[in-house]
Amino acid sequence: MSNTEEHQGTRRDFIYYATAGAGAVVTGAAVWPLVNQMNPSADVKAQASKRVDVSTVAPGTQLTVLWQGKPVFIRARTEAEIAEARAVELSALPDQLADNANLPADADASDENRALTEDGVWLVQMGVCTHLGCVPLGEAGDFGGWYCPCHGSHYDTAGRIRKGPAPRNLDIPVAAFIDDTTIQLG
Repeated sequence: MSNTEEHQGTRRDFIYYATAGAGAVVTGAAVWPLVNQMNPSADVKAQASKRVDVSTVAPGTQLTVLWQGKPVFIRARTEAEIAEARAVELSALPDQLADNANLPADADASDENRALTEDGVWLVQMGVCTHLGCVPLGEAGDFGGWYCPCHGSHYDTAGRIRKGPAPRNLDIPVAAFIDDTTIQLG
């Protein structure tokens, strides 16, 4: 093999590598916008957390706020509502998990694991029926909690499913008090 043939082989290899490299760059440049469009937009990122002033929510009343496009029920429960929720045996519940994003997934559905505060006064939960996504009505139904009139799901004063087609308790989002009167969602 002569020097000329070796040189052409090396040159051919260079052309292959250069073409492959250019193809990779062009492919990356073409694919990047498609991948980048899947990232959340600025308005979605802005909704990642929300602060809610609850200073005007009296015991026995509820505030409904919109967070991430869904209603969130923030309720200041009365002593009677707390006592009623804490008297329920876990074995009587169709869904015995807390469904609380603040706790491990296997936490039980006791009222203590559903309430935001240790005293049980504050209950923060998604206002979306777990059956088909309707918005339940507060202070209604057979258990005095929430009632979804669309298909007849009844939730108790802790937002736990007690009767009807809903398979799970109302979900509890990530939430915490950041001061005495402000709850942060997310």
